[in-house]
Amino acid sequence: MADNEAVYQHFRKSEAPFVAQVLDWIEQATTEYRAILTDFLDPRQAYILQTLIGEKDELKYHFSGGYNTAERQRALIAPTYFEPEEADFEIQLFEIRYPIKFAQLSHGKILGTLVNAGIDRNVFGDIMTDGQRWQFFVTTKMADYVVNQITKIGKVTVHLEEQAYTELIIPRDAWQFEQLLVSSFRLDTIIAAVYNMSRQRAKELVQGNKVKLNWQAFDKPDFELDLLDIISVRGYGRIQLKSIDGQTRKEKYRVTLGILRK
Repeated sequence: MADNEAVYQHFRKSEAPFVAQVLDWIEQATTEYRAILTDFLDPRQAYILQTLIGEKDELKYHFSGGYNTAERQRALIAPTYFEPEEADFEIQLFEIRYPIKFAQLSHGKILGTLVNAGIDRNVFGDIMTDGQRWQFFVTTKMADYVVNQITKIGKVTVHLEEQAYTELIIPRDAWQFEQLLVSSFRLDTIIAAVYNMSRQRAKELVQGNKVKLNWQAFDKPDFELDLLDIISVRGYGRIQLKSIDGQTRKEKYRVTLGILRK
Protein backbone atom coordinates (compact mmCIF):
# COMPACT_ATOMS: atom_id res chain seq x y z
CA MET A 1 0.00 0.00 0.00
CA ALA A 2 2.81 2.41 0.92
CA ASP A 3 4.48 1.81 -2.45
CA ASN A 4 1.25 2.60 -4.29
CA GLU A 5 0.77 5.79 -2.26
CA ALA A 6 4.24 6.90 -3.32
CA VAL A 7 3.33 6.19 -6.97
CA TYR A 8 0.22 8.41 -6.79
CA GLN A 9 2.30 11.36 -5.55
CA HIS A 10 3.97 11.60 -8.97
CA PHE A 11 0.67 12.41 -10.70
CA ARG A 12 -2.25 14.81 -10.32
CA LYS A 13 -5.11 13.95 -7.99
CA SER A 14 -7.47 14.04 -10.99
CA GLU A 15 -5.37 11.31 -12.63
CA ALA A 16 -5.65 8.93 -9.66
CA PRO A 17 -8.47 6.79 -11.19
CA PHE A 18 -6.45 6.25 -14.36
CA VAL A 19 -3.29 5.47 -12.36
CA ALA A 20 -5.30 2.87 -10.42
CA GLN A 21 -6.54 1.39 -13.71
CA VAL A 22 -2.98 1.08 -15.06
CA LEU A 23 -1.80 -0.56 -11.83
CA ASP A 24 -4.64 -3.09 -12.20
CA TRP A 25 -3.60 -3.81 -15.81
CA ILE A 26 0.00 -4.33 -14.70
CA GLU A 27 -1.14 -6.71 -11.95
CA GLN A 28 -3.26 -8.67 -14.45
CA ALA A 29 -0.49 -8.94 -17.02
CA THR A 30 2.00 -10.04 -14.35
CA THR A 31 -0.11 -12.58 -12.43
CA GLU A 32 -1.97 -14.02 -15.44
CA TYR A 33 1.10 -13.84 -17.67
CA ARG A 34 -0.85 -12.60 -20.69
CA ALA A 35 -1.24 -9.50 -22.85
CA ILE A 36 -3.71 -6.83 -21.68
CA LEU A 37 -5.21 -4.59 -24.39
CA THR A 38 -6.35 -1.09 -23.36
CA ASP A 39 -8.85 1.23 -25.01
CA PHE A 40 -7.55 4.27 -26.91
CA LEU A 41 -5.36 6.44 -24.70
CA ASP A 42 -4.56 10.11 -25.16
CA PRO A 43 -0.86 11.12 -25.11
CA ARG A 44 -0.89 12.05 -21.41
CA GLN A 45 -2.43 8.70 -20.47
CA ALA A 46 0.11 6.89 -22.65
CA TYR A 47 2.88 8.76 -20.82
CA ILE A 48 1.47 7.71 -17.43
CA LEU A 49 1.31 4.08 -18.58
CA GLN A 50 4.91 4.18 -19.83
CA THR A 51 6.06 5.76 -16.56
CA LEU A 52 4.32 3.17 -14.38
CA ILE A 53 5.59 0.17 -16.35
CA GLY A 54 9.04 1.76 -16.50
CA GLU A 55 11.88 -0.72 -16.42
CA LYS A 56 9.91 -3.73 -15.20
CA ASP A 57 11.92 -6.73 -16.35
CA GLU A 58 8.90 -8.98 -16.86
CA LEU A 59 6.69 -6.58 -18.85
CA LYS A 60 6.82 -4.49 -22.02
CA TYR A 61 4.34 -2.04 -23.53
CA HIS A 62 3.43 -1.63 -27.20
CA PHE A 63 1.33 1.10 -28.81
CA SER A 64 -0.70 1.40 -32.00
CA GLY A 65 -3.28 3.91 -33.16
CA GLY A 66 -3.66 2.63 -36.70
CA TYR A 67 -0.79 4.63 -38.22
CA ASN A 68 2.66 5.81 -37.20
CA THR A 69 1.85 9.33 -36.01
CA ALA A 70 -1.53 8.59 -34.40
CA GLU A 71 -2.34 10.85 -31.47
CA ARG A 72 -4.66 8.43 -29.70
CA GLN A 73 -3.35 4.87 -29.37
CA ARG A 74 -4.23 1.53 -27.83
CA ALA A 75 -1.63 -0.11 -25.63
CA LEU A 76 -0.72 -3.74 -25.12
CA ILE A 77 0.85 -4.53 -21.77
CA ALA A 78 2.47 -7.90 -22.19
CA PRO A 79 5.15 -10.32 -20.99
CA THR A 80 8.52 -9.63 -22.59
CA TYR A 81 8.32 -12.65 -24.92
CA PHE A 82 5.16 -11.31 -26.62
CA GLU A 83 5.66 -9.65 -30.02
CA PRO A 84 2.35 -8.17 -31.19
CA GLU A 85 1.07 -7.99 -34.74
CA GLU A 86 -1.13 -5.14 -35.93
CA ALA A 87 -4.24 -7.35 -35.70
CA ASP A 88 -3.63 -7.80 -31.95
CA PHE A 89 -4.60 -4.15 -31.36
CA GLU A 90 -8.13 -4.77 -32.71
CA ILE A 91 -8.56 -1.46 -34.52
CA GLN A 92 -11.01 -0.87 -37.37
CA LEU A 93 -10.68 1.97 -39.88
CA PHE A 94 -13.88 3.60 -41.17
CA GLU A 95 -14.41 6.06 -43.99
CA ILE A 96 -17.37 8.43 -43.86
CA ARG A 97 -19.17 8.45 -47.20
CA TYR A 98 -21.15 11.65 -47.72
CA PRO A 99 -22.12 14.02 -50.60
CA ILE A 100 -18.78 15.85 -50.81
CA LYS A 101 -19.99 18.38 -53.38
CA PHE A 102 -22.98 19.48 -51.34
CA ALA A 103 -21.95 19.17 -47.70
CA GLN A 104 -19.09 19.85 -45.33
CA LEU A 105 -17.99 17.89 -42.30
CA SER A 106 -15.67 18.94 -39.49
CA HIS A 107 -13.69 17.24 -36.75
CA GLY A 108 -15.98 18.79 -34.12
CA LYS A 109 -19.19 17.64 -35.82
CA ILE A 110 -17.92 14.08 -36.21
CA LEU A 111 -16.65 13.92 -32.63
CA GLY A 112 -19.90 15.36 -31.29
CA THR A 113 -22.00 12.89 -33.28
CA LEU A 114 -20.03 9.89 -32.00
CA VAL A 115 -20.17 11.03 -28.37
CA ASN A 116 -23.88 11.95 -28.58
CA ALA A 117 -24.60 8.46 -29.94
CA GLY A 118 -23.47 7.11 -26.57
CA ILE A 119 -20.06 5.99 -27.80
CA ASP A 120 -17.34 6.46 -25.17
CA ARG A 121 -14.43 8.66 -26.27
CA ASN A 122 -11.99 5.91 -25.29
CA VAL A 123 -13.28 3.42 -27.90
CA PHE A 124 -12.42 5.52 -30.96
CA GLY A 125 -9.12 6.95 -32.04
CA ASP A 126 -7.98 9.69 -34.39
CA ILE A 127 -10.40 11.47 -36.72
CA MET A 128 -8.57 12.39 -39.93
CA THR A 129 -9.13 14.31 -43.14
CA ASP A 130 -7.17 15.06 -46.29
CA GLY A 131 -9.37 18.08 -46.94
CA GLN A 132 -12.34 16.22 -48.42
CA ARG A 133 -12.39 12.60 -47.25
CA TRP A 134 -12.88 11.80 -43.56
CA GLN A 135 -11.84 8.65 -41.69
CA PHE A 136 -11.62 7.52 -38.08
CA PHE A 137 -10.55 4.49 -36.03
CA VAL A 138 -12.68 2.51 -33.59
CA THR A 139 -12.18 -0.66 -31.55
CA THR A 140 -13.31 -3.71 -33.53
CA LYS A 141 -15.76 -4.66 -30.76
CA MET A 142 -17.65 -1.40 -31.34
CA ALA A 143 -17.54 -1.47 -35.16
CA ASP A 144 -21.03 -2.92 -35.75
CA TYR A 145 -22.61 -0.63 -33.18
CA VAL A 146 -21.02 2.45 -34.76
CA VAL A 147 -22.24 1.48 -38.26
CA ASN A 148 -25.80 1.02 -37.01
CA GLN A 149 -25.88 4.20 -34.92
CA ILE A 150 -24.24 6.76 -37.22
CA THR A 151 -26.39 7.56 -40.24
CA LYS A 152 -26.26 11.33 -39.99
CA ILE A 153 -23.65 13.88 -38.94
CA GLY A 154 -25.51 17.10 -38.26
CA LYS A 155 -28.00 17.33 -41.13
CA VAL A 156 -25.75 15.40 -43.52
CA THR A 157 -26.75 11.82 -44.37
CA VAL A 158 -23.69 9.59 -44.16
CA HIS A 159 -22.70 5.96 -44.64
CA LEU A 160 -19.80 4.41 -42.73
CA GLU A 161 -17.65 2.04 -44.74
CA GLU A 162 -15.02 -0.30 -43.31
CA GLN A 163 -11.61 0.19 -44.90
CA ALA A 164 -8.35 -1.76 -44.93
CA TYR A 165 -5.22 0.00 -43.63
CA THR A 166 -4.01 0.31 -47.22
CA GLU A 167 -6.86 2.80 -47.80
CA LEU A 168 -5.68 5.15 -45.03
CA ILE A 169 -5.63 8.78 -46.21
CA ILE A 170 -2.67 11.07 -45.55
CA PRO A 171 -3.98 13.42 -42.84
CA ARG A 172 -3.83 17.09 -43.80
CA ASP A 173 -3.10 18.39 -40.33
CA ALA A 174 0.54 18.23 -39.30
CA TRP A 175 2.08 19.23 -35.99
CA GLN A 176 4.85 21.83 -36.10
CA PHE A 177 7.47 21.67 -33.38
CA GLU A 178 8.71 24.93 -31.89
CA GLN A 179 11.04 25.75 -29.01
CA LEU A 180 9.96 28.67 -26.83
CA LEU A 181 10.98 30.38 -23.61
CA VAL A 182 8.18 30.64 -21.03
CA SER A 183 8.08 32.09 -17.53
CA SER A 184 5.93 29.25 -16.15
CA PHE A 185 3.85 26.24 -17.16
CA ARG A 186 0.56 28.00 -16.41
CA LEU A 187 -2.14 27.30 -18.96
CA ASP A 188 -2.68 30.98 -19.79
CA THR A 189 1.08 31.63 -20.02
CA ILE A 190 1.61 28.87 -22.60
CA ILE A 191 -1.41 29.96 -24.69
CA ALA A 192 -0.23 33.59 -24.64
CA ALA A 193 3.31 32.63 -25.69
CA VAL A 194 2.21 30.40 -28.59
CA TYR A 195 -0.42 32.72 -30.05
CA ASN A 196 1.42 35.97 -29.30
CA MET A 197 -1.38 37.44 -27.18
CA SER A 198 -1.55 39.03 -23.74
CA ARG A 199 -1.92 36.74 -20.76
CA GLN A 200 -5.13 38.58 -19.92
CA ARG A 201 -6.56 37.61 -23.32
CA ALA A 202 -5.45 34.00 -22.80
CA LYS A 203 -7.06 34.04 -19.36
CA GLU A 204 -10.33 35.27 -20.87
CA LEU A 205 -10.30 32.42 -23.41
CA VAL A 206 -9.84 29.85 -20.63
CA GLN A 207 -12.50 31.35 -18.37
CA GLY A 208 -14.84 31.76 -21.35
CA ASN A 209 -14.95 27.98 -21.95
CA LYS A 210 -12.95 28.25 -25.17
CA VAL A 211 -10.21 25.85 -23.99
CA LYS A 212 -10.03 22.10 -23.42
CA LEU A 213 -7.27 20.25 -21.60
CA ASN A 214 -6.80 16.66 -22.74
CA TRP A 215 -10.22 16.83 -24.45
CA GLN A 216 -12.03 17.95 -21.29
CA ALA A 217 -13.57 21.41 -20.79
CA PHE A 218 -11.29 23.40 -18.51
CA ASP A 219 -11.58 26.88 -16.97
CA LYS A 220 -8.57 27.31 -14.63
CA PRO A 221 -6.02 29.66 -16.25
CA ASP A 222 -3.43 29.17 -13.47
CA PHE A 223 -3.36 25.38 -13.90
CA GLU A 224 0.19 24.03 -14.33
CA LEU A 225 0.73 21.91 -17.44
CA ASP A 226 2.74 18.70 -17.41
CA LEU A 227 4.44 16.60 -20.08
CA LEU A 228 2.28 15.58 -23.07
CA ASP A 229 -0.76 17.54 -21.98
CA ILE A 230 -2.76 18.72 -25.00
CA ILE A 231 -4.56 22.07 -25.04
CA SER A 232 -7.31 22.80 -27.57
CA VAL A 233 -8.08 26.51 -28.06
CA ARG A 234 -11.25 27.16 -30.05
CA GLY A 235 -10.49 29.15 -33.19
CA TYR A 236 -6.71 28.88 -32.76
CA GLY A 237 -5.68 25.21 -32.76
CA ARG A 238 -3.92 22.85 -30.41
CA ILE A 239 -0.75 22.82 -28.31
CA GLN A 240 1.13 19.91 -26.76
CA LEU A 241 3.92 20.17 -24.20
CA LYS A 242 6.43 17.77 -25.77
CA SER A 243 9.47 18.30 -23.55
CA ILE A 244 11.03 20.56 -20.92
CA ASP A 245 14.54 21.30 -22.14
CA GLY A 246 16.11 23.29 -19.31
CA GLN A 247 16.14 26.66 -17.61
CA THR A 248 17.92 29.92 -18.48
CA ARG A 249 19.90 32.09 -16.08
CA LYS A 250 16.90 34.39 -15.89
CA GLU A 251 14.82 31.41 -14.68
CA LYS A 252 12.76 31.02 -17.83
CA TYR A 253 11.96 27.53 -19.06
CA ARG A 254 13.00 26.28 -22.46
CA VAL A 255 10.24 24.03 -23.80
CA THR A 256 9.47 22.17 -27.01
CA LEU A 257 5.84 22.46 -28.06
CA GLY A 258 3.85 20.67 -30.72
CA ILE A 259 1.60 23.26 -32.37
CA LEU A 260 -1.33 22.67 -34.71
CA ARG A 261 -2.53 26.04 -36.02
CA LYS A 262 -5.93 26.63 -37.59
